[in-house]
Amino acid sequence: MPYGCGEQNMLNFAPNIYILQYLESSGLLTPDILARAKTYLETGYQTQLNYKHSDGSYSAFGNSDPSGHTWLTAYVMKIFGGAKKHVFVDETNIDQAKNWLGQLQQGNGCFKTVGILYHNEMKGGVSDDVTLTAYIVAAFLELGMKTTDPMVKQGLVCLKEASSNLDNTYFTALVAYTFTLAGDQEMRQKLVSNLDNLVKRDGVGRYWTQTNGKLTGSLDVEMTSYVLLALLSGPTLPSFKLDYSATIVHWLAKRQNAFGGFSSSQDTVVALQALAKYSAATYSPTGSVVVNVTSPSSQKYNFIVNQSNRLLYQERPLLPPTGSFTVATRGQGCVFVQFSLHYNVLPSNSLAFTIKTDATSTCKRKRYYTVTLTFTIRYNGPRGETNMVIINVKLLSGFVLDSLSLQTLQQDSRIKLVEQNEGHVMLYLDGMKKDEEKSFTLMLLQNVVVKNLKPAVVTVYDYYKTSDGGEKQYTSPC
Repeated sequence: MPYGCGEQNMLNFAPNIYILQYLESSGLLTPDILARAKTYLETGYQTQLNYKHSDGSYSAFGNSDPSGHTWLTAYVMKIFGGAKKHVFVDETNIDQAKNWLGQLQQGNGCFKTVGILYHNEMKGGVSDDVTLTAYIVAAFLELGMKTTDPMVKQGLVCLKEASSNLDNTYFTALVAYTFTLAGDQEMRQKLVSNLDNLVKRDGVGRYWTQTNGKLTGSLDVEMTSYVLLALLSGPTLPSFKLDYSATIVHWLAKRQNAFGGFSSSQDTVVALQALAKYSAATYSPTGSVVVNVTSPSSQKYNFIVNQSNRLLYQERPLLPPTGSFTVATRGQGCVFVQFSLHYNVLPSNSLAFTIKTDATSTCKRKRYYTVTLTFTIRYNGPRGETNMVIINVKLLSGFVLDSLSLQTLQQDSRIKLVEQNEGHVMLYLDGMKKDEEKSFTLMLLQNVVVKNLKPAVVTVYDYYKTSDGGEKQYTSPC
C-alpha cells in the first residue's frame, strides 16, 4: 500500500505495476488480486498528486519544496503510464510532467538535474546528466513515445555521443536498455557485447559490478537487472539467448531477501521489472514439483508446487537452524527455493543520533494542565549528511498537541511535513549534517486524567537507513 511523502509513496507504488504485468502476461491474475492491486494503485496515484507542482513536476513535499525534481518527475511519469492500464490516470498529469521535462533538455539533447531528492539512493546509479538522460528517454519510450518525437530524438543523440566512451558500467547497462526500447539494433548489439566483456561470474551466475570484482550491493543488482531488461525487451540476440538470461536470473535470485525485496528501494523496483519480464518469457502452464528438504538431524520437510498453488508462498522453520541441509526435487517445472537465517547482534555503543529532552509544567490547574516539551537532536553518524530524518514524538497518555503548537511546527522552515497519528506527532526533516543540532518545542494539553502516568518516548531515525537512530524518554513533571 503506497503511503508517505512524494518519494516514499512512489517506492511502494511501482512494484504493484510490475507484479500485475507478470500475473497478467502469465494468465495468473485473479479477480481478488486485481481488486486489491487496483486499490493500491488508486491510493498511490491520488497520494502522489498531493506532491505535484503547478508546472506539472513532482517533489518529495510538493509546494513545500522550491521546485520539482527531474528524476522524480520522470519516475512519476513512467509509473503513471504503467498504472493507467489498470486504473484511471488523468493523461494531463503525464503530459504536464513530460512537458516540464522537455524544458530541461539542453542543446546537446541531454537533460539537466534540478530540485532536491531527499533519498539519493532512490535514483540508484543515475548520478549525472548523461545517465539521467538515458533514464528519461527509456521512460519516454516505455510510455509509447516514438523515436521521431523531438525530445526522444535529441535524447538519443546525447546518448550516442556519450556511448563513444563506455567507462561507466552502470551507464552502459542502462543505455543498452534504452537503445533496445528505441529499436536501434546496431547500438544494442554494440552495448551488449561490451557488457559481455565486463561480465563477472559467480558459479553459473552472471552479474555486473562497477568495481573490480567487489560487490557494491544495490548498484550491482540494478545494473544487472538493466542488462536483463536489455536482453528481454527486443529481438533475441544470437549469442544471448534465454539460457544466458537464466544465468543472470540465477545471480539475482541469490541477492533477493526473505521478504521478496533486495538491498534498497530502487534496485528492488528495477529487479522486479526485469524478473517479471523473464518470468513471463519462461512461463509454462503445466508442471508439478515436489521439494524435499532434509535437516542435519534427518528431519524431513516436504513442499508441493503445482498449478493450483503456484502463487502461494510456502515457508517452514527448520530445526536445527544451522548445519548442512539436503534439497531434492522431483517432477517437472521451475521453483524458487531459498534458505534464510536471521540472527541478532548487540547494538553499537555509539548511536547515530542523540536526543536531549526537557519537560516542564506549572502544574497549577486543579484538573487539567499543560506540559512544554523541548527536545534537541544531534546527528553523530559517520556520514557527512543524512537522508530524510523522521522525529516521532509519542505523546503522554491523556495528552494532545496544542493547536497553536501545531501551527508553529507547520510554519517552521526546517520541517517539511507534520503528521499526527494515534497519539504520535511525526516531524519530517529534509536531512541533517554531521554534528548538526536542531531543537523543537511542543505544547501538550491534558484532556484526560491518567493515573500512574508512564514516560513517553521521542525517537529519531534516518528514514532510508532506519538502523541510524536514537531515542529518549520524557515524563510529566507533575
